[in-house]
Amino acid sequence: MAESITMSNFLLTISEDEALKTILDGLTSDQKHISSKYFYDEIGSKLFEKIILLPEYYLTRTEKKILRETCFQIAGKLRDVDIIELGSGDCSKISILLDSIPAEHMESVRYMPVDVNQAVIEDSLKILIKKFPGLKIQGVVADFGKQFNLIPVGAKRLICFFGSTVGNLSRKESMNFFSDLGRTMQSDDILLLGVDMVKSKDALENAYNDSKNITAKFNRNILNVINKHVGTNFNPDLFSHIAFYDEVYSRIEMHLKAIQYMEISCPYLPRKIIIREGETIHTENSHKFTYKHIDDLALAAGLEIKNIFSDKNKWFSLIQFLKKE
Repeated sequence: MAESITMSNFLLTISEDEALKTILDGLTSDQKHISSKYFYDEIGSKLFEKIILLPEYYLTRTEKKILRETCFQIAGKLRDVDIIELGSGDCSKISILLDSIPAEHMESVRYMPVDVNQAVIEDSLKILIKKFPGLKIQGVVADFGKQFNLIPVGAKRLICFFGSTVGNLSRKESMNFFSDLGRTMQSDDILLLGVDMVKSKDALENAYNDSKNITAKFNRNILNVINKHVGTNFNPDLFSHIAFYDEVYSRIEMHLKAIQYMEISCPYLPRKIIIREGETIHTENSHKFTYKHIDDLALAAGLEIKNIFSDKNKWFSLIQFLKKE
């Protein structure tokens, strides 16, 4: 890699025992569950790249359109800044922002992608360093939900949290995360948050039940990831993909539903995991937002809302937060 790229791996500070316990606790709970962060191995990341191109999956293209329309207003005068992208994934969204920064300011900018998948970060950085040769890049492999405080602090910061990833957290978790985030932000820091808004049940459920069944493959692949982590012998083909909108909690839930009775072996457990026909493993929540939810996040973080940018249908919003004076 080029000299202007460095990489820090903080996941190594999370003990294997802690990660193992979290997975096993989920698999042995009454409502079995797996954290959605395990979707994104190499195969899962490639499947997600296909999902965002699907006609039913409006989130990514809508957010990018908003970014293109507002990037100069947000980043057009940026200089001497650290741009931190939480859950960075591919570099397509951050490239839109970086394109809006004047070339003469680029050498004063440091980009810090934060993701649990080091290979994804490395792939993105190879693209970015060619497109923006003056840009300094420091990749950060970390679980930002637990390790945000480990991300290096330098200049003023533009913290980008795209893709409505915040929706994967419970309402309580998101409030706690924003409270912690607000305490770390300095007076000249900016937070840019992308959220998927509450809309019709049909539009939401179609986005997670695509006609090509790519989302189903993505959902089932999490079992392959878990097999590698804890030595289980799940057969993903014995589960069907379920995604539905819960109007009470304003969230899409994704589950894997067993199509037959099975006994799953795990070398770390004294007995087999029993899964009955029709039982589900809960793999993801994707909470949707109202303006009241956005106000609540601002209040929890001690931030003020400077701008809310939305598409014409108000299906997705990009919110610019500043530290309160």
